[in-house]
Amino acid sequence: MGEKSARGNAVEARGRTVDEAVARALAELGLERDAVEVEVIRPGSRGLLGLLSEEAVVKVTPKAALPRTVAAPTWKKPATAELPAPADEFEDSDEPDAQEEDEGEQAEAPVVRSDNELAQRSVESLQGLLDHMGIKARVTLEPVDDASPDTIGLNITGSDMGMLIGRQGETLRDLQFMTALMVSRHSQPWPSLMVDVEHYRARRRKALTDLARRMAERVRTTGQPVSLEPMPADERRIVHIALKDDPDVYTESTGVEDKRRVVILPRQ
Repeated sequence: MGEKSARGNAVEARGRTVDEAVARALAELGLERDAVEVEVIRPGSRGLLGLLSEEAVVKVTPKAALPRTVAAPTWKKPATAELPAPADEFEDSDEPDAQEEDEGEQAEAPVVRSDNELAQRSVESLQGLLDHMGIKARVTLEPVDDASPDTIGLNITGSDMGMLIGRQGETLRDLQFMTALMVSRHSQPWPSLMVDVEHYRARRRKALTDLARRMAERVRTTGQPVSLEPMPADERRIVHIALKDDPDVYTESTGVEDKRRVVILPRQ
């Protein structure tokens, strides 16, 4: 789905949406969102419920020089560690195509909204969408860990909410995209939203962080690398971040497309 090509310290990534493309680049760099500059080369476009018409393309550049990568030692075929029982994968949102202006007309100035107004509009938009779908649920504002400071967190609570996550998180990503799309009609630029269901993302992040640390301990004990099972860019990024300061191991992403995975290796 997303193709990456490194240009110096910058990474160009593709994805079904801008957020997915950025997540792929962050996973490749092993950095957090606030440590990079993002240039949207092509916002991409998609319809409702996952119907994709054009991939998004972004260029992600670290704000500071990347640390020198430690050369990987010669190693045998790594053991494969099983992931914790995945509920579903994360997030996605996208940016709509810019509307063309009539020749000779002056572009309108972006509408500036306060943080409180934007957050409230986001809650109302998602709540209205769920009500229209006939889903009895409540939307509340929640702080978002491991995200840029301007990200608005929306958490959905109710009964039988598993259907809002969907297979591999597809439904959750669509809810996030549609909410951002509705909010963007009243504000500029494209809003940074994180839609969650019953704090699913936080639970998944903890499970992956615990797994990364357990596998790092195995690498320290055996001196042999461990390869995790394939996972989406968002989850690979969690593993990279969990072990980025570990003095004994380091991580790399290998494979292509949906077979891409994290390998944990001993430092020389």
